[in-house]
Amino acid sequence: MRLVVLGSAAGGGFPQWNCRCPVCSLAWDGDPRVRRRTQTSVAVSADGERWALVNAAPEILSQIQAVPALHPRGSGRHTPVASVLLTNADIDHVAGLLSLREAQPFSLHATPAIHDVIGANGVFDVLARGIVDRLPVAPGAPFPLVDGVAAEIFPVPGKIALYLERGEVETAVEGEQTVGVELRDGRRRILFIPGCALMTDALRARIDGADAVLFDGTVWRDDEMIAAGVGAKTGRRMGHMAMSGADGSMAAFEGLRVGRKVYLHINNTNPVLIDGSPERRAAERAGWEIAEDGMEIGTEWSLQDDRIALPAGT
Repeated sequence: MRLVVLGSAAGGGFPQWNCRCPVCSLAWDGDPRVRRRTQTSVAVSADGERWALVNAAPEILSQIQAVPALHPRGSGRHTPVASVLLTNADIDHVAGLLSLREAQPFSLHATPAIHDVIGANGVFDVLARGIVDRLPVAPGAPFPLVDGVAAEIFPVPGKIALYLERGEVETAVEGEQTVGVELRDGRRRILFIPGCALMTDALRARIDGADAVLFDGTVWRDDEMIAAGVGAKTGRRMGHMAMSGADGSMAAFEGLRVGRKVYLHINNTNPVLIDGSPERRAAERAGWEIAEDGMEIGTEWSLQDDRIALPAGT
């Protein structure tokens, strides 16, 4: 199984088009300590020939163009992309579907609740029914995502998409609106969790023993956007755990056996985007990698291999 991080940033990308926060300013000024990132999606394959996308970022066309394995082959119309799986209905995860409209057959997998959101917006009818199969999937029921890779979705505490919010919003609901994905190839297990508001006992149990986990790294601290002067919402209000702090994701992962821990869906305000920053060094000391566009998670290894060193005491 091969997994390629097509995009690693949160909504708006990095740098965000209208932002001069301290971290974005480094990118606009060409500081080599930061690298540009597009919004989060990944591609997965067992054979390198047939691929599935998990989420379809607004930049999906440039993301495909940047990965030769996803280029069309032969003559006429062709794509190695066989299917797309959505983890929620956020703009940064579904807008790219509009760029996959060229009468190209593929399977679109999502929960019934997410399919309802897509189906209620006529603009997505450019994915003509009968060409693009809209397939509902249920938590806890594994299904073939692409040749050689099975997927299983599971509820993750989160909230509905911003454009669907009305009145008081619950930010840590477990249901069909926000899910994580477990990917298996018969030997290895990768978890993709780009949005998570809270670590639960059930989620910890699922994470434990995974060969790799790609996890929500939206903000370093809960009040980060407020402190940067670019927003009024906390990470928690947006449906995301902070990375740091006693109730942050780094602390929540302590004691869990994981082969590789990778943060992605990183907000433009997050100082872990800066190479060598105190926050980046703290995350790396805790065993975390910071995803970049084009990063590949090759699972020729597994957690059971002798060459994977587990943290002491696990």
